[in-house]
Amino acid sequence: MSELKKVFVYTELQISVPFTEVAWKKINEGIKKQEGFVRKTWLSGLNSNTVGGLYEFNSLESAQKFAWDYFPNEPRAFGVSFQTKIFDGEIVEDASRDMKSPHYNY
Repeated sequence: MSELKKVFVYTELQISVPFTEVAWKKINEGIKKQEGFVRKTWLSGLNSNTVGGLYEFNSLESAQKFAWDYFPNEPRAFGVSFQTKIFDGEIVEDASRDMKSPHYNY
């Protein structure tokens, strides 16, 4: 599994804040510098204002480094807890392409 070339990380902060108040430009600067980072889709919970994202990395090692070392600093800065999950982006490729997922060049 360590040779994966497409890995997704899902994150969500236990916070309720309108997305217009999120300092996303500053946060993006740090994320873009992460090893193996490919792209991020920001998420804002309907009726809950939770903040999260779906990230893509080019290796399992880069995704783990982000999820375990870098990302926990973001919620710590807000004083909130968080959830992070890592997903295999290769095993789901055919099913995702069938659904025209933009993460597979659609």
